[in-house]
Amino acid sequence: MAELRSEEEQVDALKRWWKENGVSLIAGVAIAAAGVFGWNAWQSYQENQASAASARYQQLINLTAGTQLDNADNVGGARELVIEIIDNHGKTLYADLARLIDARLAVAQGNPSDARAALETVIDASDRDYVKGLARLRLARLQVADGDAEAALATLDTGVPDALAAQRAEVRGDAHHALGRESEAGAAWREALDLAESRNQPLFGVQLKLDNLGLYNSGLDNQELDS
Repeated sequence: MAELRSEEEQVDALKRWWKENGVSLIAGVAIAAAGVFGWNAWQSYQENQASAASARYQQLINLTAGTQLDNADNVGGARELVIEIIDNHGKTLYADLARLIDARLAVAQGNPSDARAALETVIDASDRDYVKGLARLRLARLQVADGDAEAALATLDTGVPDALAAQRAEVRGDAHHALGRESEAGAAWREALDLAESRNQPLFGVQLKLDNLGLYNSGLDNQELDS
């Protein structure tokens, strides 16, 4: 009988504990379950967004490949797709890359001001140093083409990563040449070839620029580096 009373007392104690703590326990479990569900849902959403951004960016690449840009409708459609990628995936790498492509599309449409705006947005908004460096290189090329070589030199000095040093030296040479500084241009182009050769990075056209100056360099020639 003593054992029975002991068991009954334990049951009564359990009932009292459950009455006092059961609601809190259920709430805690529910909150924990909601947290797990919410995190999993957020992870799933992020993965879906990344997949969508990747798919749209690949569509943009396909639309701007090869001779596709010979068709004005393709150019217009591609620029609309850039806007969609930026609107829906503005903080992603795909948005940065889409803006770089948009600059090229703007040039194809004869809108250099739009091209500069796209590149300046990448420079101002991106937190990816390499992408910002690409944007600065392309902006500097536009500035040289627009007759503002001094601005191009200033742009190059604001930060281009070392991985793009050969291309930076080439554009610096272009800027000096546009300003009539042939010796500075030759030195920059030779530096570009030396950097490209030391890193096994083929660089197209720089040797020809040196040859046109009457300056010989035994570096790389007629090979292409996509920057």
